[in-house]
Amino acid sequence: MDFLKVSSKSSPASVAGAIAGMVKDGVPVNIQCVGAGAVNQSVKAIAIARGFLIPTGVDISCAPTFSDIDINGESRTAIRFAVYVHRLVPQDSKASVLEENSMRTAS
Repeated sequence: MDFLKVSSKSSPASVAGAIAGMVKDGVPVNIQCVGAGAVNQSVKAIAIARGFLIPTGVDISCAPTFSDIDINGESRTAIRFAVYVHRLVPQDSKASVLEENSMRTAS
């Protein structure tokens, strides 16, 4: 599994662009970071990416996990974010589905 590796010096806007591009291309998004600063930049990037994607009818959420990794022969704890994609249904579509369902139950 490949990860977007985010550091405390990563630009949240650049990472957000990468996240949004991967989501649009249908590529699974997994982020890995080590340290509080890197986690902060990752969370900001996910929030910015959400703002990019929602107007296109796509929303994202994430789930964090811990992972023990090796960096230069030293064991470190990383936080990994799995990003999940949710297709948004337009409000008009929801209303028509609800109306259709209520008409079926009334018959």
